[in-house]
Amino acid sequence: MIVLVNKFLLAKGFNGISLWPFIIVKNKSFKNDPVLLNHEKIHLKQQVEMLIVFFYVWYGIEFGIRYLQYKNKFLAYRNISFEKEAYRNELNMNYIKDRRFWGFLKYL
Repeated sequence: MIVLVNKFLLAKGFNGISLWPFIIVKNKSFKNDPVLLNHEKIHLKQQVEMLIVFFYVWYGIEFGIRYLQYKNKFLAYRNISFEKEAYRNELNMNYIKDRRFWGFLKYL
C-alpha cells in the first residue's frame, strides 16, 4: 500500500480513492485516518481478488445498473457491492484478516 496526497484527483465529497497499488487521499491529514485507510484497504483487497482490471469493469457496470435503478449518482455509488462492503466494515480493523474471498458478493 502506497499512500499519496492529491487534492485535484478526487471528486467533490470524496476524501480517498484506491487505484491499485495506491491509496490517494485529498489532504495530508487523511494519511493518518485509520477508518478511511481501512476502507480503502478493503478496496485494494477487492481489486487484487478480481485481478485488478475486472474490479474496475465490474465497478463500472454495477454503477451503471445502480444508476438506472436509483436515478441518483450518490445512491448508485453507495449501493455498489464493493462500497457496501467497505462502508459496513471500515470500522473493523481486523476485517481484512477475517474476510472471506470475494466477500463483496454478499452485498449484491
